[in-house]
Amino acid sequence: MAGNRTMEIPVYLFMGFLESGKTTFIQDTLEEDYFNDGERTLLFACEEGMEEYDEELLKRTNTTVVYVEEEEDFNRDFMLEKVLQHYPDRVIIEHNGMWSVENLLTEMDETPLMVFQTIVLVNGATFELYMNNMRSLAVEMFKIAEMVIMNRCTEDTPRATYRRSIKAVNRRVQVLFESEEDMGEEEEMLPFDIDGDEIHLEDEDYGVWFIDAMERPEVYDGKTLVMKSRVYKSIRLPKGCFVPGRHAMTCCADDIQFIGYLCHTNHAKSSTVKTLKNKMWVTVTAEIKVEYNKEYGEEGPVLYAKRIEAAEPPVDELVYF
Repeated sequence: MAGNRTMEIPVYLFMGFLESGKTTFIQDTLEEDYFNDGERTLLFACEEGMEEYDEELLKRTNTTVVYVEEEEDFNRDFMLEKVLQHYPDRVIIEHNGMWSVENLLTEMDETPLMVFQTIVLVNGATFELYMNNMRSLAVEMFKIAEMVIMNRCTEDTPRATYRRSIKAVNRRVQVLFESEEDMGEEEEMLPFDIDGDEIHLEDEDYGVWFIDAMERPEVYDGKTLVMKSRVYKSIRLPKGCFVPGRHAMTCCADDIQFIGYLCHTNHAKSSTVKTLKNKMWVTVTAEIKVEYNKEYGEEGPVLYAKRIEAAEPPVDELVYF
């Protein structure tokens, strides 16, 4: 970089498939006071959709657009060349949903470009189609996103289901829904009863409960849970603890994760506790408490086992989202 200008340049990375609303969202962002402050913006547009950039807006917001047609052209040398040519204060990338995000981040290494914010735009009408046919590409975007904005939603959009599918990939991502009309908050329809003091999970409902307990732990605080799960033990866990959980497929057969919450066994009334082994199936009856735990690094559901019994594996051992 020229002179003493060697500082990092913030990158706003907007991701999503074709017709997800990226261009419109970026133009709205450029109009915001905190963005429209006279600083130079370099915009890499890696996809040409139905919406075109408003030339008047670009001039007014001191924004230069560089179109990138081929993924192989969007490499480290190209980025550095354009940064030196346009000397931006910040960079926006409208990424092509069919291109690898991992490749992009690799090419950004050893450049002054540093990702500052990551947002995924999703068309609510085509979400299920892309998740069924291009799941690995969608998951790659969700994994690094700070926020997912699902637009074009209707009253028939299963927002709770879609939110869980995204949260299963990235627990910390914020998921927002937008529609032309204000539909209010969707009431969560769960496949199990949470009104009583004791919750009995069917085998196929584990994934739904896991995500909901992560998002709304206060709903389960003080309740007793009965569920079938697999045992995970490790010397890294606190003494007298294990993790009852399930293996979940969030992307494909190569992306299977074990998901579960920490469980204390100090007060369990079963000799099974002494013989717990990794991978064995058990039925756990436990009280849920919401408390800070260093394993999580924050507050979350912690189980306190009342009873643990050996169990037969479920018909389908995998959890799906």
